[in-house]
Amino acid sequence: MKVILKDDVKSLGKMGDIVNVASGYARNFLIPKGLAVPADTKNVRAMEHEKRVIQEKARKLRQAAQTLAEKISKLNITIKAKAGEEEKLFGSVTTMDIEEALKAEGIEIDRKKIHLDEPIKRLGAYTVSIKLAQDITATLNVQVVPE
Repeated sequence: MKVILKDDVKSLGKMGDIVNVASGYARNFLIPKGLAVPADTKNVRAMEHEKRVIQEKARKLRQAAQTLAEKISKLNITIKAKAGEEEKLFGSVTTMDIEEALKAEGIEIDRKKIHLDEPIKRLGAYTVSIKLAQDITATLNVQVVPE
């Protein structure tokens, strides 16, 4: 019996795959648990439509992330911090500080997407990478100046 998987099933396939299984396995396990539907023409067309809708959403999100990356790459953020001798900061500039500076510029980004190799502990210019999508990364120029 051919079925379309609605969810990933271990050792059988991934969501959207059309697989051939024993009719008892399909009737007694996969279909009642909602893991699969029979692979008739109506269900196959519905699954293809869902795949197209998901691909279109992914394309739009990717395009939005790309435009946001271009906008971020053009920005130069200045963060004021208290500094002592030899341009050392009292404390450090963290992803939370960078997130707040971006909010002030009108860009809302979760601080978990901002990647710092280590916290910024000195005055100067730094480049920070921000991961917006799976393979889209923006670089932000951050200038740390004394208060």
